[in-house]
Amino acid sequence: MIRFFTFILLSLMIINPGAAWSQERGKVRVQQRAIGGGERPGPTVSSGEILDYREEMRKFVQSISEFSRKLRPDFAIIARGGLELLVKRDEDNETKTYPARTYIQSIVGILVEGLNFGVPKIGMPPPDADKQKIKEKLVKQAKDAGLKVLVLDYAKKKSLIDEAYKRNKAKGYISFTAPVRIPDIASLPEYPKHPQDENAASVLSLRDVRNFLVIGNSAAFGRQDEFTLKMKESNYDAIIVNVFHGGLPLGKRAVETLKYKGTGGKRMVLAFMDIGTAASYRFYWKKNWREGSPLWISAPVRGDPDKFSVEYWNPEWRRIITGNYDSYIYGIINQGFDGVVLGD
Repeated sequence: MIRFFTFILLSLMIINPGAAWSQERGKVRVQQRAIGGGERPGPTVSSGEILDYREEMRKFVQSISEFSRKLRPDFAIIARGGLELLVKRDEDNETKTYPARTYIQSIVGILVEGLNFGVPKIGMPPPDADKQKIKEKLVKQAKDAGLKVLVLDYAKKKSLIDEAYKRNKAKGYISFTAPVRIPDIASLPEYPKHPQDENAASVLSLRDVRNFLVIGNSAAFGRQDEFTLKMKESNYDAIIVNVFHGGLPLGKRAVETLKYKGTGGKRMVLAFMDIGTAASYRFYWKKNWREGSPLWISAPVRGDPDKFSVEYWNPEWRRIITGNYDSYIYGIINQGFDGVVLGD
């Protein structure tokens, strides 16, 4: 009997920011707190109600989607990881699951890292066969539910890159392989030189995307105009970038330039958006904020002392992210992006 899927929210979440699997069977560690396995409940709010971490994240994503689509009906919401959010468990029999339909309808795709190679070690296949089977099953369920599946593998050898593309294409997934992790992706791929299934036609929605590119560090290209012009040399159907180029957001003109391939056809430009961590270098950060102040700011993220896990169910944090014209998501839409890839 599977008490808990061993693959949950990948390393970030879309969803349960800050979540990672404990080595203890049947437990999930959320913001340094072990929960699950029937031993320790989720957090309580002032009313004494025990929170369901997964359901709270589903509601959060759904609220982002609802607000975005009011402003722009074709705005794409993509979940980075968070595969277990796609299913709910029967309260009386936890071995039975059913689709989380409202959540599924709030997103159009998922980004899965290391399905074939690169997690946890670049160029290596997943080490745990049982976890891998569960992960592959959940990815297939996502595709069967009508979601676009984007797979980002990590490998350097040409033979592994070819194998990753081959496997993903056979399953109907859209593939990209990078030699380094997302924050360090700062150039166009050396291999292959051209996108798989290169497509000269304009792409106006995620369902038409045949290939995609990830750039985690656009500042490495120089000025915004230098970056966007370099991207115009490529013919990827979709580009996923950070909202910020160095310390400043990409301007509307830069985003608009990114929307054109070298062939002249249009493509989608998507932005990474953190919803499970707060960063001290982001526009919303106040001078007096620190760990524990406000109370919903938790411990720093390991390896990045300028980012902090947050209690993503907190109304104050959610107002920063969505629901009004001062929110993070509104700014992204206003910049001209075609969608977001939500993560931590």
